[in-house]
Amino acid sequence: MDSATRTPDEISTEIAETRNRLAGSIDQLVYRTKPKTILERQLAATKASFFDANGALRTDKIAIVAGVVVGIVASIVVIRKVVG
Repeated sequence: MDSATRTPDEISTEIAETRNRLAGSIDQLVYRTKPKTILERQLAATKASFFDANGALRTDKIAIVAGVVVGIVASIVVIRKVVG
């Protein structure tokens, strides 16, 4: 529609629609950037990485994480014994 032939009511309606779209976009951005939302999203992604496509636990990934934890704890124990 040509901007010269629009009525004031059409212009007001268009402005209101644009305002509502922008408000929705801003609300969505605010929600997505909240630290709590980011934490929840990352936690869900981390949990999902321990399951395969069929929903079964990935024991290989669990074993790797357990090995890393054991290695860190062992390193701390050794360092404490050497220093203390």
